[in-house]
Amino acid sequence: MKLTHLLTLPIVAALLLGLTACNKPTDTAAKPGEGAAPAPKPGKKQKIAFVSNGVASFWTIAAAGVKTAGEKLGVDAQTLMPVEGIGDQKRMIEDLLTKGVDGIAVSPIDPANQTELLNTAAKRAKLITHDSDAPNADRLVYIGMDNYKAGRMCGDLVREAMPKGGSVMIFIGRMEQDNAKRRRQGTIDAILGRPENPNNFDPADKILEGNGFKILGTLTDQFDQAKGKANAEDTLAKYPDIGGMVGLFAYNPPLMLEALQQAGKLGKVKVIAFDEADATLAGIQKGTVHGTVVQNPYMYGYKSVEVLNEILKGNQTIVPASKFIDIPARQIRKDNVDEFWTDLKAKVGGK
Repeated sequence: MKLTHLLTLPIVAALLLGLTACNKPTDTAAKPGEGAAPAPKPGKKQKIAFVSNGVASFWTIAAAGVKTAGEKLGVDAQTLMPVEGIGDQKRMIEDLLTKGVDGIAVSPIDPANQTELLNTAAKRAKLITHDSDAPNADRLVYIGMDNYKAGRMCGDLVREAMPKGGSVMIFIGRMEQDNAKRRRQGTIDAILGRPENPNNFDPADKILEGNGFKILGTLTDQFDQAKGKANAEDTLAKYPDIGGMVGLFAYNPPLMLEALQQAGKLGKVKVIAFDEADATLAGIQKGTVHGTVVQNPYMYGYKSVEVLNEILKGNQTIVPASKFIDIPARQIRKDNVDEFWTDLKAKVGGK
């Protein structure tokens, strides 16, 4: 018995040494600029969430891009749309982190007041922004367009629709978002014939005049579509001779068209739009909407999943040095609306 016991001691010692070597801690520190989120295990299906800044047809199109990318790339991709604003978006992000999501693409509602939340998310998952940026947060890249330049494209449509100038009211969901601020300002600067300056900012309630135009103000609705329609109705009642109405969020132009229809002024007031809501595109076909500036929400969704998937696989080269992936805007008028709408329907399954 004693001899057997002595012979087994070296074997036990060797086994213990092997176990110690197998359990040696590895260096899992994140590289600079990659956040603290650990890389997923090989073979693991990535979990990616695409978080919008509200509920609108624009985001339904983006969700189609998310779904297509997820299926093509073998990624568990989901789209979340906050109904109740910034608080709802915050709860969504916190819930995703609790569930251990690998990557988050978010359009921040109020980036200035969400920096802490976004930085926390960036430590626990790969974080990017889309549609609206949060440049002071630790996001890895922004996917979208230059909203100031896109706003100027919208302002050019206003001047095109109203060559003799006139009075204009601007409608937008909210102004806290980075994209909303820049888009609105670009529109204003182009209407008034100002040189390009993304740092400009005009108060929402200030009447602005220049270049033959009078901008009566900017009305917000905080994604409350009943309020959005009421804003259009009130404008028509207060300014019966208004020349143009500009809607800068996807749902604004359709609400403006409803108000104009009810007031018997459809076709009498120039409508200039942003984004590609069905009612907006139909209005361009009918001639009740002069034109719209469209983004590419389908590609926002698709590209967000694609980029996060590559980052999670360790491919940092997909992020440009500028940390900005540009998906340019386009102007849609009667001469190209049919082709555009046909392509859009094909991408979203004919819906």
